[in-house]
Amino acid sequence: MEITEIKERLSLSEVLKHYNLEPKNSMLKCFMHDDKTASLQVNVEKNFYKCHACGKTGDVIQFIEDYEKVSKHEAIKKAGVLALGSQPTPQKNTNPLYKGAADFGQVETSAHFLEKVYLSFRKGIFNCVPAKEYVKSRALQLEDLEIGFNSGQLHYADRKNKDPNKREALIQKLTDVGLLSLAGTNSRTGGQAYKTFGIKSIVFPLKNKENQIVSFYFRSIIDNNNSKHFYLKNRSGVYPNYPNPETKKLILTESIIDAASLLQLKIINEKFSVLACFGTNGLNEEVLNSIKNLPELEEIIFCFDNDKAGKEAVKKYSKTLNDLFLGKEALRIGSVELPNKDVNETLQLHDEEIFTKLLGERKFIFSDEKEKGSNPDKTTKSVVFTDENKSMPPKTSPNLSAIDILQQKNLLQELNKLIEKAGIIGEEQSRLLLFLITISYLNKSPLHGIVQGSSGSGKTHIISRIADMMPQEDVLRFTRITESSLYNWGEFDLFQKIIIIEDLDGLKEDALYALREFISNQVLRSSVTIKDKKGNNKSSHKIVKGQFSSLSATTKGELYEDNMNRSFIVAVNESEEQTEKIISYQNRRNAGEIDKNGEKLATNFVQKIVRNLKHYEVINPYATQMQLPSNVKNKRRLNEMFQSIIKQITLLHQYQREIKNDFLITEIEDIENAVEILFESIILKIDELDGSLRQFFEKLKKAFKEDQFSRFDAMEITGFKKTQLQFYLNELVRLEYLKQIGFANKGFKYKISYNDNIQRVRKELKDSFTKQLEQLKLNATEHKRTLNGNQTNTR
Repeated sequence: MEITEIKERLSLSEVLKHYNLEPKNSMLKCFMHDDKTASLQVNVEKNFYKCHACGKTGDVIQFIEDYEKVSKHEAIKKAGVLALGSQPTPQKNTNPLYKGAADFGQVETSAHFLEKVYLSFRKGIFNCVPAKEYVKSRALQLEDLEIGFNSGQLHYADRKNKDPNKREALIQKLTDVGLLSLAGTNSRTGGQAYKTFGIKSIVFPLKNKENQIVSFYFRSIIDNNNSKHFYLKNRSGVYPNYPNPETKKLILTESIIDAASLLQLKIINEKFSVLACFGTNGLNEEVLNSIKNLPELEEIIFCFDNDKAGKEAVKKYSKTLNDLFLGKEALRIGSVELPNKDVNETLQLHDEEIFTKLLGERKFIFSDEKEKGSNPDKTTKSVVFTDENKSMPPKTSPNLSAIDILQQKNLLQELNKLIEKAGIIGEEQSRLLLFLITISYLNKSPLHGIVQGSSGSGKTHIISRIADMMPQEDVLRFTRITESSLYNWGEFDLFQKIIIIEDLDGLKEDALYALREFISNQVLRSSVTIKDKKGNNKSSHKIVKGQFSSLSATTKGELYEDNMNRSFIVAVNESEEQTEKIISYQNRRNAGEIDKNGEKLATNFVQKIVRNLKHYEVINPYATQMQLPSNVKNKRRLNEMFQSIIKQITLLHQYQREIKNDFLITEIEDIENAVEILFESIILKIDELDGSLRQFFEKLKKAFKEDQFSRFDAMEITGFKKTQLQFYLNELVRLEYLKQIGFANKGFKYKISYNDNIQRVRKELKDSFTKQLEQLKLNATEHKRTLNGNQTNTR
């Protein structure tokens, strides 16, 4: 049917009735935005609509496209089906199903006929109170889902038609598709009696690849253990429909009602496609084919029932899907552990935010590692099904996949190359530290970092580029956080997220306090006033859980001390050497000597590396043998942070580390890397001056030694402008590192009054760590010799 013919036959009035929408004074609440007052005007005579708030307008086909959020092609198909039973010219209330009679005899195909049948079922559910109550008891939203009700009256729909041939044709069609069966003689009339299939059941349509209804699933609303589920004969189609070809993450449920439950959730609709299996033995050929034809698919997630049968089915089907996708691009297969019997029961007993938490904690499936080329001597908790990534690492290793990188002994060096290729120049140890801090958002005890630097030093650029390398669905970026905003998130909205705060200086004390409590306790609890259903005020307890890592940028040398104590402090390198590196990179990039697409590919590749990391608990057998220097501030908290970085490095090497009793075991190499990466941050904890101020002071010491100098002399040496320069000079005077000489009206002179030796402190700290690491290696060697000796004696 041509588009012009569809528009001639299908009226907007019929479309509105199909979706059970009843305008009041030609107005509806707009479904394309959060509309508190009806702003969408419908003109059923001229068959168009317009929203006076968002400006959206269109005809009947556009209405279907906007309402169902489908493609134009799918909307045209849907409109064509609806138009088949319509009159040639648009008239009000012409759809026979909504008048209580259906001219099914005009329908040409089985799919078109079943579409008309579903329209009758859809009308029926709004007229049946028990059906609506049952749907509500299952935590299903009738307005958001395609659900009908079979009252058993379908074959009476054409009772007003006096033509017996048309009535017989209708009954014959219903019998052919299996909705009716012969049931002897009617005792009252003496005529043929019929039995209705799936009577007193809610109905879900099953669709083919063309998005046409080809079968039905029935769920009885009567509590009868012997008649709960029904499928139409010769079942075909899938629920809710064939996934979008652009699907990257697909959730498989054990039942149709579980799939319907997930379709109501905002987080699911935004990030996932959903497909129902037909029970624990219901991953049939059509479902498999619908999955196989998803070229962009990256991950399959099972949400099966939390019972023995469900768990066995997940193991069986994960192997089936693994075999199905052999030879294709990397695919992860995971499973969600439900706290209750199934998805639907979980939704009934919890707020919908729980699925944010459950999906964030999904586990990845066991598999035969030999099939994937993994080391058979290693025990892994989860396996990623991968062949080769298309996003390429640096040119030095063009054939390496994300797993290959994670299995390399020089992992940190390769990762550092990728980070540089993604656009962070220099700052070798700082960028690795920030990367380790950021990926900790998957752990139970995530880490936090603050990047300090003067205005224009590139601190915001660094944290933004690190955030770009993370899975973007997990990143939240803020320029400003108000005093109470952190208290107003949903319970799990900040669970396993990465928070980027571009300017920590703009946060007021109350916002810093909330952030500090989140970092320390991972939860905010507040008492709030809400209105009950009757409009009365009452107190309520609001909880926001915040398992997130964070990166912040600041120009301040001294922030709220408790916030700094809870975070790693990283100083931007503002040396001339670093400046030359950045300028050279900028010039080469603008000259076309650097492939801009290469930055994007490297960023995407690092994202794949992060996605392949799993959470483990870590045991560091050497934890009691490493000591921090005694002159650091807040040594207790710094020691915990030091151990956390060691754990993060161990986790990053999870494809190379030994696992004992589900614990990942730290090696001495991890401690060496932690010392090297964290060294500058530890120096900042020891030093009274923050990073930018220390670099400024070192330039003054080198240039003037014991000579007096003016602010103009300092400006020439350091390159700072007046405001920033005067701030640093005043701060050094306050801390008594500089002495201010003279009077303001004649211009102050300055002289270095405390010539400390930070290089000596650095050397002493380095020597201390080196000595402890050498002792660790010596002890490990002696322990190994002892074990070998005992084994020899035993033999």
